[in-house]
Amino acid sequence: MFLQLARAIAGDIRRGRLRAGEPLPGTRELAEQLGVNRNTIVAGYEELAAEGLVQTRIGGGTFVAASLPPDVRAAPATKDIPANNPTYALAEPAHTAPAVKLPPPGSLMIAHSLPDARLFPAEAFTRALRRAIVQRGRSLIGYADPCGHHRLRDELAKMLRSTRALPATPDNLMVTRSLEQGIDLVARMLLKPGDVVAVEAFGYPPAWSVLRLAGAQLMPLPVDDEGLNVDALEDALKHQRIRAVFVTPHHQFPTTCVMSPKRRERLAALALSHQFAVIEDDYDHEFHYAGKPVLPIASGQDRANVIYIGSLSNLLAPGISTGFIHAPAATFGHLAGLRAACDPRSDVAMECAIAELFEDGELLRHMRRMCRTYAARRDVLAEALRRHLGSALQFRVPEGGMGLWARVDDAIAIERWSEQGKRIGVQFFGARRYDFHQREQPYLRLGFSYLDEAELDEAVRRMARALAELGTRSPKLSRAASPGAIGHDPPPVQI
Repeated sequence: MFLQLARAIAGDIRRGRLRAGEPLPGTRELAEQLGVNRNTIVAGYEELAAEGLVQTRIGGGTFVAASLPPDVRAAPATKDIPANNPTYALAEPAHTAPAVKLPPPGSLMIAHSLPDARLFPAEAFTRALRRAIVQRGRSLIGYADPCGHHRLRDELAKMLRSTRALPATPDNLMVTRSLEQGIDLVARMLLKPGDVVAVEAFGYPPAWSVLRLAGAQLMPLPVDDEGLNVDALEDALKHQRIRAVFVTPHHQFPTTCVMSPKRRERLAALALSHQFAVIEDDYDHEFHYAGKPVLPIASGQDRANVIYIGSLSNLLAPGISTGFIHAPAATFGHLAGLRAACDPRSDVAMECAIAELFEDGELLRHMRRMCRTYAARRDVLAEALRRHLGSALQFRVPEGGMGLWARVDDAIAIERWSEQGKRIGVQFFGARRYDFHQREQPYLRLGFSYLDEAELDEAVRRMARALAELGTRSPKLSRAASPGAIGHDPPPVQI
């Protein structure tokens, strides 16, 4: 019996049900559960210990060995230990964008334009969450509206009306758990398998993945210095029925270009005449540093075909990824029904806490602080690039957003440069991952929001060092450049 016990536990270790370091039941407890003598359990554990599968700590119990024998770690499936594979057919795995991984200690990540979580108003948020729970505790654990708590919907509607000129009300505004959930709901409402969705050829890969999961056939359209090329869209419409266009017009991701008002009007007019939907992702609208931000496409006249989505994650923190959808009344009813069917319980406590931040003005104050901070960091990054890398990069200082788009000198092998940078403690990469066809591209997107001023300067120093260590010819900035100039205008984006 003790050998049967040992073989059963060994099998669970090989299958991965029991992991290295995990505790096993006490001998008395397991003897009672199995209805056997405790000495049987002790003998079984001793057999496992002799095989190197478990370790016993005096007075501390028995644990799966922290370091398992190689033959156990690589044990192949046998008749006694069958492979844990289902027999039903599986669809092709969804294409997903590379996950954002935090850098190891000592390394600086300048590759992503993430918000700096160190600036998150933790104390204000904690107070808001406490108030929400104490004052409205019973309602927070009762029935939740699938479209989101009315307090947050009301506050979001006020913000969208005052800052983005949208005709938003709580009745046509839905709170979502993330931007991607918003895209997913809109896509499942609009699309049937095989429907064509036009996307920016330089764009946001997670959105492409979500659209594909809904069955969309994606059609990439070129991007230039004014964002999505609407002439190319109009040409495509002559021979292809398009169900929707996914676009980031305010700060085009990743190039930071701003779509002109004239081009926005043309896109909205085409949507009405050709009967397709515009899914407008108003990326980084909160962060605009020069002049006034351009109003969303959804804010103009005759915008019934525009569905507007956004997120608070860049304003607050990546872990608080609350999003929202604003849609015309007829469309909103379909979205609400879909949300109620697939995700009827919203995160009421989180939503009420964010509403508290809106109501007491803390969120608006935080947004103003972030705008000042990120504008300063943008300027520091641009100056550091000019000083340390010279004309190896050409760029315009963006009017808003959280990242900078740069053209890399043709003499530089970006992938080799990126790998060398990683070895010396700075993370950045080329624009290949943003290209619809995954082609090598002579561009970088560098984020300035995640690091503070000193870290940004050090990150660029490391980029310059990595470039020098490659032995690549690195162009220098001309001494004749004007004192106030930061970088050079890159050639027009045309992807």
